[in-house]
Amino acid sequence: MTTLVKKQKRNVYDNVIRQFNKAADIIGLDDSISKILRSTNNEITVHFPVKMDDGRIEIFTGYRVQHNNTLGPYKGGLRFHPNVELNEVRALATWMTWKSAITDIPFGGSKGGIQIDPGKYSITELERITRRFTYALGNNIGPDYDIPAPDVNTNGQIMAWLLDTYLSTIPPQERQGNIHVVTGKPVESGGSLGRDKATGQGVVFCIQEWAKDNDFDLKGATYIVQGFGKVGSWAARLMKELGAKLVAVEDVTGAIANPDGIDADDLASYVKDLGGSAGYLHSEPINHVEFMQTHCDIFIPAALENQITAETAPYLNVKLVAEGANGPTDPDGDSILADRDIALIPDILCNSGGVIVSYFEWLQNKHSEYWELDEVDCKLKKKIVKAYSHVREVAEEYHTDWRTAAYIVALMRLEIVYKERGIFP
Repeated sequence: MTTLVKKQKRNVYDNVIRQFNKAADIIGLDDSISKILRSTNNEITVHFPVKMDDGRIEIFTGYRVQHNNTLGPYKGGLRFHPNVELNEVRALATWMTWKSAITDIPFGGSKGGIQIDPGKYSITELERITRRFTYALGNNIGPDYDIPAPDVNTNGQIMAWLLDTYLSTIPPQERQGNIHVVTGKPVESGGSLGRDKATGQGVVFCIQEWAKDNDFDLKGATYIVQGFGKVGSWAARLMKELGAKLVAVEDVTGAIANPDGIDADDLASYVKDLGGSAGYLHSEPINHVEFMQTHCDIFIPAALENQITAETAPYLNVKLVAEGANGPTDPDGDSILADRDIALIPDILCNSGGVIVSYFEWLQNKHSEYWELDEVDCKLKKKIVKAYSHVREVAEEYHTDWRTAAYIVALMRLEIVYKERGIFP
């Protein structure tokens, strides 16, 4: 069976710069500010040893890229994946800067990760790898400097290990005042209610706004999801609550389909137990091309970068692409979608729910507060709907596509701050 396409030959950071240049040219972004925003502030690469269960020592490579902190502390996830490399992390860090600017939260952008296939290591080995990576990063992270969070193949447990390791490196009397060094923690360890579903929830809030704008009824609408991890599974389950029907899913284990509908909650339980959607009884296996060609209303790519390209964009037979993943559509794919009148809600808007609720968790920790789920969801909806409306207005004002409009919103906010503060010295 053909599985998820992972084309790593494309330089994802080149895509970021192409998108940046297009928006910068439209608004005539100040050349000096453009130079700053096209570069990262810091790029940390660490190589660190870890003892395996059998006593062997392995050397791992980890990264932390800090793109920009003009609006506030660096903020961004950590991913554990064999394809993690510096250009990818640069791109992800830069997107984080744009997300914070678009959603009007006081964070900058960063990202990190370890070049590792976590499925090849035991839980005790993953704990030692996480702790040793945290120690290697040292004071390159901090609660008011750079705040990690979960990403691909990382979760609340890994964040708890990171938190515990970081706290053990600072004086005991300061530890309780530093638990906001990381977000996406388990609730019992200072995490926020709603953080686990935040990115998927944000995707669905954006889809709902698009449906209002286009007088489209989501009840009975059909959708497909690529990637059924934290983002994709939550988006699918929340779409189910709106009465929409899931008809196909693709993940690293393969693709499945059922035109009569797939129960998102049942599939989520299956994937949690068995690690992937392949073999799910209430479906039929299909290949990657068949998945991409599925006739439906909405496509939610929630896997890896560069999935909608010049090669695959012509396959799509949908009304809307709502990007749950970071960078799932490259510039060539964007052009084809536009030519085919397929609407797109870009990643730096659509999947910003994660960083928004991370900000809420950070605030709760700083103020020793605890918010109920309905308060978190209400604040998230308010933030992301406001950002959606702003991007829509800019797209109309500049007669441009939504991705470029989202970049324009971010760049205009950053340009104002740079001009107000000046550049030292």
